[in-house]
Parts: sequence; C-alpha cells; structure tokens
Amino acid sequence: MATGTPELRDLTAEFPILDREIDGHSLVYLDSAATSQTPRAVVDALVSYYTEHRASVHRGVYPLIVEATDMYEGARERIAAWLGSTPQETIFTANATAAINLVAHSWGRANLQAGDLMLVTEMEHHSNIVPWQLICQERGATLAYIPVTDDGQLDLSAYARLLERQPRLVAVAHISNVLGTINPVAQITRDAHRAGALVLVDGTQAVPQIPLDLREIDADFYAWTGHKAYGPTGIGVLHGRRELLEQMPPFISGGHMIRQVFESSSTWSELPGKFEAGTTQIAQAIGLGVAVDFINALGIEAIRAHELALTEELLERFAQVPGLRVHGPLQAAQRGALVSFELEGAHPHDIGEILGRENVCVRTGHHCAQPLMRRFAIGSSARASFAVHNTTADIDRLIGGLQTVRRVLEL
Repeated sequence: MATGTPELRDLTAEFPILDREIDGHSLVYLDSAATSQTPRAVVDALVSYYTEHRASVHRGVYPLIVEATDMYEGARERIAAWLGSTPQETIFTANATAAINLVAHSWGRANLQAGDLMLVTEMEHHSNIVPWQLICQERGATLAYIPVTDDGQLDLSAYARLLERQPRLVAVAHISNVLGTINPVAQITRDAHRAGALVLVDGTQAVPQIPLDLREIDADFYAWTGHKAYGPTGIGVLHGRRELLEQMPPFISGGHMIRQVFESSSTWSELPGKFEAGTTQIAQAIGLGVAVDFINALGIEAIRAHELALTEELLERFAQVPGLRVHGPLQAAQRGALVSFELEGAHPHDIGEILGRENVCVRTGHHCAQPLMRRFAIGSSARASFAVHNTTADIDRLIGGLQTVRRVLEL
C-alpha cells in the first residue's frame, strides 16, 4: 500500500472552505476534477483587484487603468511562460468550452469543406465533441471516433488506420475526465502532423495535475480552464500556433479586437487581442495568474507525486471493497488524479447522496461523456478526484463512507 504523501506540506489552511463543517462532519472535498477549491492567495488577489485596482484595461492612461492592465497582462505572461507558450499565443476565453468553440468556429468555418474528415476520441468530454458535431454538420464534413479499448486506453492501431483517411484535425483529451487515462498526446500529435492533420488537445484535467511543456507536445491548439486549476470560474485559456491564429478570422467581434473600424469594413488587433472582444475577464485572469503562482510555488512535480501516491492508495483500497469496479487503467501511473467507480447494487446518485451526509463530496452522473458511458454500457458512475489539499485521511473517510453506503442499502 502507498505509504503517504510527503512531497507536500499540509495545505488545508490555504483553502478557507475546508474549515466548513456540516452536521459535525469536516469537509472532505473529492471533486476537484469538476471544480477545484480556491486557495486564499487567489481569493485575496480578486479582492485586491476589486477594492484597490478596479478599472478596465488597455483603454486609458490614468493610474488605475495602468495598474489593472499591468496586472492583467502580467498574468498572461506568467501563464504563458509556465506552459512554454508566448503571450501572443495565449488567449483568454470564458472557459475551455469557449476555447474549443473558438477553434471550431473560426478555424473550422475557414478550413473545413464538404467531404473532409475530423477525428475525436470516444473518451472526450461533451465540450470536445458537440462543437465539432455542429461545425461538421454546417460544413458537410464527417466526424469519426478513435475507439477506446476495454482497459480504458486509446486504440492507437485504429487511430493509425483513421489517419490514412487524411483527416483535417484531431481533437483529443490529454487526460480523460472519466477514465483518468493519460493519453500520449505528443505521439498523437506527431502522427497527426505526419498525416497532414492539425491537433487540438483538451488539457483541462492535465494542466493542474501533471508537468507539461507545450513545446514538447507540439499541438496546434491547447485548451484548458481556470476553475480546475485553483483559479476563478469564468476564465479559460487557448494556446494556439501563432501562424494559425493569425490566419483565422475573429470568432466574436466588437470592441477591443479591432484596429480600425470603417463604415463597411474593419481591421483587427494584433494577437491575442483579435480574439478577446469586449471587456475581458480582468479579475479572473489576474486570479488565474496567482493560481499559477500558487502551483509554481508548490512545484508541479511535487503535486504530481502527491496526487499519484493518493491515487495509488485509493486504487489499492478500492480493490478491497466488495462489489466495487473501477473504470479505466488500474495502474496509477497511467492515470491522472481521479478514479471513477461503480458499486454493485448501488446507484451512483445514492452513493453521492449518502456520502454527502457525511460531508464527503464525490461526483456522480455521466460526467458530460455520454458516448463513453455507452461504450462501457453504463449510465453513470461515481468519481473521486484529488487536489493538493487531499490526504490519506480523506481516503479513510471515503472508504468509511462507502461502508455506510453498503450498510444503508443493505448490500
């Protein structure tokens, strides 16, 4: 059994919400794959913006605007440098869904034609399926799926065969939000590029969990969201290859994204402003910059080691629970910090509700991945996911809660 997680100090005090009790039960938050909790430093940064620096950005020269602009663009610079991108290739959006839609509608409308092929995988979140469905329907293109094997891995042999059909773009999750599978996105990208295809990676689960360098992955687009990476809601990021972004038309138009507006035509701002119409997510971007500082201070390698040890222990403990079945790879090293599971005789919503009585928070449902659910012939599952503040004591509470589930449901 895993022997603990010495890589990180106890971070409970960094997250104010973890002080909350319900009916005498302290909070055990195991749903960071949906939304991570917010560290005090990020909350303080948001308060500071609203109480000391509140102004728009890029639209004046008085001190508040200069301060706000410096904070906003400073956050962009730190976020870009953290992942090996550049500020010009780092676009702020509302969330990862908006980032993917930006590519689907801007690049897709300009490049997809009738008869073209696009690839996604069976393990994608709806956010990386539905935008492609819509744009393919609009443009007369075909959407095909890279299958998933019984053990929760991408079928790379089937992928190779699909690449022979010369797709225009491949969209793939870096880490599955259901199976936890870490996909070999650098290899997937290399193979796609050799076949003449572009690649978009949904990095929503990966960015807060594992070390990564966008230069090594070499994807053409990489999307992620702030609210799963200890940042605020309402902020996402799209990293794009500069030459592609410069060729793509704007997705949303209006103020800020223009250079000049004439009566019958307009010209566009330089990157990244071209894709950031209107008053942008100023406070959220500043907060996300501080969240990245928080992650950097801890060290992403230490975070990965901490969460890997917890995942390994959870898989070992789950193997001892009668009637419990884990979805996805059974080796912790092959997955991110999340484990989806079923308990024979118990509906996932009953599991979530009974655990909730003890203030143990897990996700239940189809996890916005209905094609994957159908692939494994299940309607829904429960999911436990870790963050930097979790400890082995949280696993103890989860296992104890599942014993309560079995007792209440007479399993």
